[in-house]
Amino acid sequence: MGTDTEIEGQIAQWRGYMLRRKGVEQSDVDELEDHLRGRVADLTEGGLRPDEAFLIAVKRMGSVDEVSREFAREHSDRLWKQLMLTGDPDAPADTARRRELLVMIGCAALAAVGIKLPMLFGVGFDDDASFYVRNFGLFALVPLTVYFGLRRRVAGRTALALAAFFIVGAVGANVYGLADDSQSIVLSAIHLPLALWLVVGLAYAGGDWRSGQRRMDFIRFTGEWFIYFVLIAMGGGVLTGFTAGVFSAIGLDPETFISEWLIPCGALAAVVVAAWLVEAKQSVIENMAPVLTRVFTPLFALTLVAVLVAIAVTTNAIDVERDMLILFDLLLVVVLGLVLYSISARDHAQRTGVFDWMQLALVVSALLIDVLVLIAITGRITEWGLTPNKSAALGENLVLFVNLAWTAWLYVSIIRGRKRFATLEKWQTDYLPVYAAWAWIVVLAFPPIFAFA
Repeated sequence: MGTDTEIEGQIAQWRGYMLRRKGVEQSDVDELEDHLRGRVADLTEGGLRPDEAFLIAVKRMGSVDEVSREFAREHSDRLWKQLMLTGDPDAPADTARRRELLVMIGCAALAAVGIKLPMLFGVGFDDDASFYVRNFGLFALVPLTVYFGLRRRVAGRTALALAAFFIVGAVGANVYGLADDSQSIVLSAIHLPLALWLVVGLAYAGGDWRSGQRRMDFIRFTGEWFIYFVLIAMGGGVLTGFTAGVFSAIGLDPETFISEWLIPCGALAAVVVAAWLVEAKQSVIENMAPVLTRVFTPLFALTLVAVLVAIAVTTNAIDVERDMLILFDLLLVVVLGLVLYSISARDHAQRTGVFDWMQLALVVSALLIDVLVLIAITGRITEWGLTPNKSAALGENLVLFVNLAWTAWLYVSIIRGRKRFATLEKWQTDYLPVYAAWAWIVVLAFPPIFAFA
């Protein structure tokens, strides 16, 4: 009798795990439970104890994640049903999803309205474009942080810390009174969103930023969010073209509506909507970022090798003008992104193979390009002196160099069997605060250091 009760308890626990998977419905769990009980009965009749039979039966059915993914593939229409929140309105899961939808709509509306609020005080897009450039990170990321704060139900102390970061960002963006043509205003506009994005990560982690796993979760989220945002932007481009055509057809000039309402309000709202889509489809289908990593890693590796060969053959130095430096830095960031998403989707027990050698080639190529960029920047600084642009570029490339160099070393150690992939993952997640620190330095310290130039 005691054994039967124990088995029933294990089955009930297994059933509870299955019901919490978004790709599996109650009818599916009922069917799976019938199969599970049948296998337990067969194994018990074969001479196994009930607890042994249960463990073997569960193992043969596959892990919870595997079963969830299989149901998601076979019933892909459920993804859309879940995202649109159809179903029994009295069901707890549907009630929770409806609440999440309302939170998303509220935060997206906050983003759309927020970008227009300065107009009430006479600050329009045409009158003071630099104001919107300086504060774009605040307009875009405050509503997103509110969304995650509400979704994660962050503690009061965490909420105060989040608010403090955004207040500091607002002060750094506006208190210095920088000229519209100053280098510092451009640097602030670029680095403030980067600094605040990691503040969003604090809200995403529910305040538990010390957890390496939560940091890796946020890295995964960032990749998925970017993909969804690009897809929404592409759809928005089609909508914008359609709107322009319709307005023109009825004799109205659509330029003002599109430039001052549709694009800014739509883009800011899409920041929140993309985050909601990532959250809504978790555990339902495979993530896209790791899949794209498999496609683009060899392509980027070949491209970087080709760039190095071209530099060696032509002996041309790398152009260190601002636009080119931004391009090279973006390239290095993409390389690190490919490494990160490869790590995030990897089974750490899996043996190294050809793809790992491709990753090593990619990292080493990026490291060599970063060295060439650093040499070029150092040469220009030696010749012409320090400027905000060159100093920011030097610091950023040094930060990237340290990460790439240690990543390459860890990859070599992993391929040689001396270290585990978990070490590389920990290195990447532990390094995130370094990026945040440098971004805040550029935003807050560079303007006074360089006399607000």
